[in-house]
Amino acid sequence: MTAVEPTNRRTTTGTNAPVRAAAPDFGRLGQATAVEASRAIAQVQMAVTIAQQVPRDEERAIAKMRRSCSRMELAQKAFYSVPRSGGAVEGPTVQLARELARCWGNIDYGVAEMVRDDSHGQSEMQAFAWDMEDNARNAETFIVPHKRAGKNSQLLVDVAAIAENNSSVSARRERKVIYSVLPAWFTTMAQDICRETLRAGDGRELAARVQKTVDDFGRGGVTVGQLEKRVEKPRAEWTADDVSSLEILFNSLKRKEISKDEAFPPEQPRVTAADITNPA
Repeated sequence: MTAVEPTNRRTTTGTNAPVRAAAPDFGRLGQATAVEASRAIAQVQMAVTIAQQVPRDEERAIAKMRRSCSRMELAQKAFYSVPRSGGAVEGPTVQLARELARCWGNIDYGVAEMVRDDSHGQSEMQAFAWDMEDNARNAETFIVPHKRAGKNSQLLVDVAAIAENNSSVSARRERKVIYSVLPAWFTTMAQDICRETLRAGDGRELAARVQKTVDDFGRGGVTVGQLEKRVEKPRAEWTADDVSSLEILFNSLKRKEISKDEAFPPEQPRVTAADITNPA
């Protein structure tokens, strides 16, 4: 197995240094690596000191969050929709989590590839979030197989493909740990503002938004009948909330969080009594 330096690290205080529990064994490292490791440790210590000496202004953080969540560009990325037990589950996305961490401030977060094991075709990953001001930290370590999910899964050997797959799978864990260190009231307020932004739309009349939604799904082969079945009401009765829900679903499809067949399961042919008594 080959040890891999942490990647995809983000921080709201400006440091890109890995967090390490203890200093590495410099006797086994090259001089350049040892210098870089020492610098990384010093950066983390400095970031913690600054976070405690310059605490966040909560009112300023709320104002920043309100401005961000009032923008359609973020609101359209703020929620995901996935099918569950014949219905749908919606929730806040990792894109919203990252933006809220930026607004709240003094939070270090990201995803690290700890070990890549090519012989077993897997990577050991860690997603983490650390409020350096309050010293609240959450981290999850997990294994990501080097293969794409789905019916036609295949083993990945290309370095870029493995990195892309690791990033995609890790996003859910990153989302979870970031929300775990943010105040619940802060994230709830942000979601409410994003939903209101979606309901208000981009200034167009509801009829125009309905038509655009139908056209967007239509280019992907989804019919009006399928949309009406999902919303559980005819197109003429759709509300702004219905359109917002469909827009969230459409963006989930664009991000490939779900497939078309998952969002709109094909109808199974009805079996009649004649089919049972007189099989072909």
